[in-house]
Amino acid sequence: MSEVGDSSIHKYYSRNTSGLLLASLLCVFMMMYFFVGTTTVKAEESLSIQTIYHVYVDDKHIGFVNDEEVVETVVQEKLEEGKSDDLEVSLHIKEELEVIPEFVFHTRSQNKTVTEILKEDLTVEAKAIAVVVEGEPAVYVASEEEADELLKEYIIQYVSEKDYEAFLEVLEEEMDTSDIEVDERMYTDIDFNEEVELEEATVEPSEVLSLKDALTLLKKGVLEEKVYEVQEGDVLGSIANDHDLTLKEFLSLNDGLEEDSLIQIGDEMNVTAYESVLDVITVQIRITEESIPYETEVKEDDSMWKGEQEVTQEGKEGTQLIEYEITERNGSLTKRDVLSEEITEEPVNRIVVKGTKETPSRGSGQLGWPAVGGYISSYQGNRWGRFHRGIDIARPSNYDILAADNGTVTQASSQGGYGNVVRIDHNNGVETMYAHLDSIDVSVGQTVSKGQKIGVMGQTGNSTGIHLHFEVYEDGSLRDPMDYLNR
Repeated sequence: MSEVGDSSIHKYYSRNTSGLLLASLLCVFMMMYFFVGTTTVKAEESLSIQTIYHVYVDDKHIGFVNDEEVVETVVQEKLEEGKSDDLEVSLHIKEELEVIPEFVFHTRSQNKTVTEILKEDLTVEAKAIAVVVEGEPAVYVASEEEADELLKEYIIQYVSEKDYEAFLEVLEEEMDTSDIEVDERMYTDIDFNEEVELEEATVEPSEVLSLKDALTLLKKGVLEEKVYEVQEGDVLGSIANDHDLTLKEFLSLNDGLEEDSLIQIGDEMNVTAYESVLDVITVQIRITEESIPYETEVKEDDSMWKGEQEVTQEGKEGTQLIEYEITERNGSLTKRDVLSEEITEEPVNRIVVKGTKETPSRGSGQLGWPAVGGYISSYQGNRWGRFHRGIDIARPSNYDILAADNGTVTQASSQGGYGNVVRIDHNNGVETMYAHLDSIDVSVGQTVSKGQKIGVMGQTGNSTGIHLHFEVYEDGSLRDPMDYLNR
């Protein structure tokens, strides 16, 4: 509730003591005059001294009343009108109000007229604390305590209350970041991006907000005009809606724009958006333990066949302590600087030995694409009620069939439903088979190199069209070709 006690009322009144003394002396003089017989007792009894009260508003005389309670009643009514059930606000009358008594013999009451004038002329003001941002009042609250609480509540939107309280404690002592443990942080600065001051103010009672409403207003910010560039897919209604505007409001911001106006990508439109009044800027020191990735070291061995490799040492990640200085704006990272690094465990490299020994008849272990372009029209797996043992490649750039790797031809002949077939042993445990060839360009026992032409794609055997059927075996077992092809 608002504070409207006696002290806030009586300070508006003063009494004219010199007038009172003059009136008293006049009364004594008259009584002495009548007592000595200059007039009759009847005349003396007809005299009646009364007190009236002259009322001044901002030094302007507006009349008199026969009882100062008339003025006090109006003042109390005006103050009651300005009261709030939710806020403890100190209210007072804005205008300078004086009530000066005078002794008179005869008078006619002006109570009604003075009351009407006072009700019309008197206005109520509230004492408040303004939260001033860069010289401009942002919100008004009832007291300095509420203003401090408001700023705290605004800050702990982005910083936990625990961290904020710890920061305030550190400010009272000498800040020492050397005590920070791993995965801990210490705030070295929490402040606003703009200068914030608290000032006493006198405002209309309605301008004084509760803590909750003041916080909401500060969070929401102020409405500012902005320019929006039209993007692909935008229409007038969607642009307005995205900026919390009705179409009518949006059109009013853009002269010459109508509901049926055509807009183009890149056009600039006036819109409005809420901009933050205050940003919370924080700086913290944080120490984290992070891994150091190991590197893979490759060594060549000419005693091992090309395509063979052996891991002689497993890799192991190292660890390091990194001290960061992190700057955030409203909880979002804006800058992160490394202050120091300390390696606590060195990483161990992974060592891989790869063979370099080559012969034309031995494969590298990495199969090449066995056709000139094309695509996979059928993968290995169940198809048409039976198991499809390889992959089918169709629609190549030309019909040449290529050896998938170095090796020795072990078959170059027709084989039932496969039609014309070529088999190549790559002498590393891997064997490939090529079927449905229209013609064969190699012979059994011949050494071929990777990518060498071995035949022409066709549709011999059980084939529904020109394509290559390609199978892969390792150590005599059928494998999925897709595990070996770089596709």
